[in-house]
Formats: sequence, C-alpha cells, structure tokens
Amino acid sequence: MTGTLTELNAYPLKSGGGTALRSAELTARGLPFDREFMLVTPEGRFLSQRDLVQMALLRPSYDGEVLAVDAPGAPSLVHKAVDDGEVRDVTVHRKECQGVDQGDEAATWFSELFDTDCRLVRFTGRRTTSRGEGEVMYADGYPLLVISAESLDDLNTRLDEPLPVNRFRPSLVIEGLGPYGEDDVRLLRVGGAVIEMVKPCARCLITTTDQETAERGREPLRTLAAYRTRDRGIQFGYNAVPRLLGTLTVGDEVEVLEAR
Repeated sequence: MTGTLTELNAYPLKSGGGTALRSAELTARGLPFDREFMLVTPEGRFLSQRDLVQMALLRPSYDGEVLAVDAPGAPSLVHKAVDDGEVRDVTVHRKECQGVDQGDEAATWFSELFDTDCRLVRFTGRRTTSRGEGEVMYADGYPLLVISAESLDDLNTRLDEPLPVNRFRPSLVIEGLGPYGEDDVRLLRVGGAVIEMVKPCARCLITTTDQETAERGREPLRTLAAYRTRDRGIQFGYNAVPRLLGTLTVGDEVEVLEAR
C-alpha cells in the first residue's frame, strides 16, 4: 500500500499553534524544534491548553535562535533563546525532565498575558518514550503523531459540523491509508525516513478546543467515544518513533513496510 504525505507540522511551544512545514529533516526527537519550549508553573509543572485555554491562540515560530510569539491583543514576544540559564526540574504528566529557564522578560510576558505566574523553559537533557525506545522533548509522550486523512474524513461524516485536522495537532498527515488505516501499520517509509507506529493516541480535552477562537465544545470526543473507545481511552491517530532518519517533504510517497 502506498500513500502521500500531505501535511508536516511542528509545535515549537508546547500547546501553542503549529508551524506548517514544506520540508524538514527528521531527527531522533521528531521534527526540528518540536515542543522545544514549554510553559511551567513556578513549581515546574507543565502548562497546556488544558489549564490555559487561551494558549490555543498563541502563534509561535522558531528558527533555532529566536522564538517569536504572537497573541491577540498583546505586543509580540521576540525572544533570543537562552542556553546558559538556570536549569529547572520540570514535569510533563508527572514525569520528570529538565529545562533551561528563559529569563524574567519572557516569564513576565506570558504571566501578564495569562494572568498567572509561569516560566518559559527550553528543553535540555534527555527524555525517553514509555514504549519504543524513542526520544522526545516536551511532547506528551512521543516524538511523532500520525493521522490518516481518511480517518478525519470519516469522523467528519459523523459530526454536525466538520472539524479541521488542527484539532488533533498531528505531526504528519497521510493520505491513502484509508479510514483508521494508521491502526493497522507498524512500519512506514515516508520519503527518505522510516517510522514505527508504537502506540495509539488517547485523546483529551484539547481536541474539543477551537484552535482559532479558544472556544470549547463537546465534539469530537462525544462522537469518537461511541466508536473509538479502546483500552479505556478514546483513540484517534497513532504515536510514532523515528527508526531511520531522513528528509520529509510534503508530497512524499508513503509506503507501508510492515502491517500490524
């Protein structure tokens, strides 16, 4: 079976908006700069749209040196990344890792924007996935999230109002696998890279948040729960780990190397 890579998305700031990429070099940690930055409480617990729904409206971009963030009603943040600041112990879903504090100016910008004390940290150290022996920065658990375009098409036939794929914050969107075809694949060649599909993605409250308005509703979780509840979770999309690094480009052929 073959398909086509139709979207590549990286998320420089955890829970902020995505950056659509035309082409990227896949790294062991996923797409370049993906979830390299994160907001944390003063105690080091990660913050996301689950806590601060307005994070959906953040539009970050990062070139490896400067993180720029736009937000409605606020002057843009233009922040030169710090690599020699205080190293903080932080947690992502109660799992410990570390981050370099990005200083008071960035912390003040975000704290005033959300009216809550927080700090901006940049990933440092090493963090491994629960399964698959992969590496990850501040993503919830895995470096890549793959969604079949036909899976979204099928879901949208069941909804009163169709939803865009950004509700699910995928790294890769692939056309040609068929509805929920990602469930049946173990190894995929995408362009010059090979990825292993390691674990179904259990979906959370963030999928019910409109990424353009930050308004929350009941969908798509209500509908997905009726036919995609497995292992005590509502599953949509698949978490993946790179196995062979290479260049990914929108339009690349996708080949199923091994079925599940």
